[in-house]
Amino acid sequence: MATVTERLEFLKAEIEKGKTEKTRAEANLESLEKQRAEIEAELAELGVKPDELDAEIERLKGEIEAGLSEAEKLLREPVEEAAAAVF
Repeated sequence: MATVTERLEFLKAEIEKGKTEKTRAEANLESLEKQRAEIEAELAELGVKPDELDAEIERLKGEIEAGLSEAEKLLREPVEEAAAAVF
């Protein structure tokens, strides 16, 4: 069985460990809050509100898909025209 002194030393070590973890968590929180502010500033420059981000991503995906489809169509037309000329 641990002595009173050993138990107190263990508790002291646990308290110190907790303080270290708290300090690390606070530093991480501060860093994440700074990153969030930077991202929100970038979004503001782009004219996008954080709560509209999902909709904006979907809109951009649609634009990309439409652009790719148009490019594929334009690339097919000369090939189809050349094939028609051969036959």
